[in-house]
Amino acid sequence: MRIIAGTFRSRPLQAPAGLATRPTSDRLRETLFNVLAPRLVGARFLDLYAGSGAVGLEALSRGATSVVFVENAPAALKILRANLERLGVKDRFVVQASSVRESLRRAKGTASGFDVVFLDPPYEAEAEYATTLGALGGAASGMLADGAVVIAEHRRKQRLEDSYGALQRARLLEQGDVALSFYRVGESATNS
Repeated sequence: MRIIAGTFRSRPLQAPAGLATRPTSDRLRETLFNVLAPRLVGARFLDLYAGSGAVGLEALSRGATSVVFVENAPAALKILRANLERLGVKDRFVVQASSVRESLRRAKGTASGFDVVFLDPPYEAEAEYATTLGALGGAASGMLADGAVVIAEHRRKQRLEDSYGALQRARLLEQGDVALSFYRVGESATNS
């Protein structure tokens, strides 16, 4: 696993051992960031279920202003912090060692203004998708900046809803056994 492009290009990353944390593949991250490229420079990025931090670190490498990593698994937090140190990242990030549910609950009513939100819960925790997307489309929607995009990585066979509160699916990208669902506030769903 490595950083694909930007200031940290080709730098290796660690991943937690075992199957509890499933890092986003280099190929899927490349697809994701090719789509996000026009909106990434200067963006505030929220990496939910951050794991090793590969997605948020890629965002920093490609010009995001700041990244908030939310992770609660001790092994993943240890690797995330080691990856930050290995890359020499000293600022422009916050690590929240808590569950996503707790992080979103604390953020209700705050205007954080995230431009991009990425979530990749463990595949076996299917209920986390509805809970998290529902919160981002409802009670925690104040966390989103105008024009924000929320991306969920999920199994290709797992169908997410076209809408969660104010969030509407704007795009679905499928690659191998995985998919990326892109949501925006109030946009109609298309599969482009």
